[in-house]
Amino acid sequence: MNQASSSLPPAATPYQRLAARGITLPASPAPVANFVSHVIVGNLLFLSGQGPVEVGGVKHTGKVGHDVSVGDAYRHAQLTGVNLLAVIHEALGDLGRVTRVVKLFGMVNAASDFNAHPQVINGCSDLMVDVFGVPGVHARSAVGFASLPDQITVEIEAIIAFE
Repeated sequence: MNQASSSLPPAATPYQRLAARGITLPASPAPVANFVSHVIVGNLLFLSGQGPVEVGGVKHTGKVGHDVSVGDAYRHAQLTGVNLLAVIHEALGDLGRVTRVVKLFGMVNAASDFNAHPQVINGCSDLMVDVFGVPGVHARSAVGFASLPDQITVEIEAIIAFE
């Protein structure tokens, strides 16, 4: 966890943890094709892939390992995590309902010789642990692709358990 969230009491809410990081949740990004942002089955929330899109609509694009550094891509994965949190908030009405981040599937728009996919997707993973604490620890895949929609640097989908 980062310094700000580690200084909060253990009972801090996800919203207090976000505020400690200086993060305000944006509106949930609208789907860009023929799909919905999430589906609920039982007590599982399945989130469609989100990308590194800023509040104003700017998309972070490029090939990680070629024209985008690992550090920049880490921050893009963190921004993608914020967008996932916005969808969770919209779907559940309260991030406090999350009982577990079950799984993240992280995709990196990577140069063919790039091999630091896990370090990139850590941007999202670290955010989930900072926001939810132990329930934020999750299973994960981090893989590279030759391209992603609109050449975004990362795309991440998630499965969330809730009450």
